[in-house]
Amino acid sequence: MGDQYYIRPGPEGTSLEPSFAWGEPPPLPWYKRLPQRWTNSLAFHAVLFLLTCVSTLIVGTHIALNYEQSFPAFDWDISRAFFASIYHDPTMLTLGIPFSFTLLSILLAHELGHYFTCRYYGIEATYPYFIPAPTLIGTMGAFIRIKSPITTRRALFDVGISGPLAGFMVAIPALIVATLNCQPLVPRGLPDTITLGNPLAITLLARLLRPGVHPASISLHPVGCAAWVGLFATALNLLPMGQLDGGHILYAVFGERHKTVSRGLFLALLPLGVFCWAGWVVWAVVLLVVGLRHPKVMIPSEPIDTIRKTLAVAAMLIFLLTFVPTPFAIR
Repeated sequence: MGDQYYIRPGPEGTSLEPSFAWGEPPPLPWYKRLPQRWTNSLAFHAVLFLLTCVSTLIVGTHIALNYEQSFPAFDWDISRAFFASIYHDPTMLTLGIPFSFTLLSILLAHELGHYFTCRYYGIEATYPYFIPAPTLIGTMGAFIRIKSPITTRRALFDVGISGPLAGFMVAIPALIVATLNCQPLVPRGLPDTITLGNPLAITLLARLLRPGVHPASISLHPVGCAAWVGLFATALNLLPMGQLDGGHILYAVFGERHKTVSRGLFLALLPLGVFCWAGWVVWAVVLLVVGLRHPKVMIPSEPIDTIRKTLAVAAMLIFLLTFVPTPFAIR
């Protein structure tokens, strides 16, 4: 999620091969090369992934305990006693495996979708960076860095859509399992607890798999909580703006006309931030700072075929199924 893409047009009239168009960058001093070698190494990525496993296991354990007691899944009330109990009995962390495994599977599928598509097109990309963090879900997500230009609109489209599609295909089966095993009751209310908004995908699955049970009166299993996070991350990435995955898809299909949609959505996020969730204002500011424009690809004249246009419609439907105007509310 939040993948970084570096797309540069080649000088007019030159070869499209990077070695000719841009030349070799000047070598870095040895003391700057060492940190780069370490942070780009497989060992560094593995360490980040293991730390994220630990942080999501801790959060997953807390979510599982809340689920057993019919409390809301997410809250800020993680006390010292909770950490003390884990310290004295580390086997408690096994309770967090369903949440952690599901969430990391969705994130990994998303990033590997980008990674293997880059490999297919010969685009240089790093392994996924996982970010452990003391957040409500135990992580700030994952991303890859693309380190060489993307030359064509088709390659840009495929790289952009592969991540959300892969993550969505993992999240939906997890959500189905969670819906079939959920508790048909409203979690007990606590002061300052966090309630989750239901995207259309959850509402439709609840009505299909649990007829007679209102979607709002369902307490999601920890696997379902992880799937919810995966759907929310998919919606964020598919926002058709700037250099988000949705922005790549939009630019690949519409070219320079993407600017109108990107700016319009930026303006739409502001009232959403005022009336629905303040986080949309934060997202709007971040995207404004990063840039609403999309860098040009090296061969902008290449057309998008019918199959990819159909996939673009599918990406729009996935966005509608996963987007929630008010994802979080504190009550």
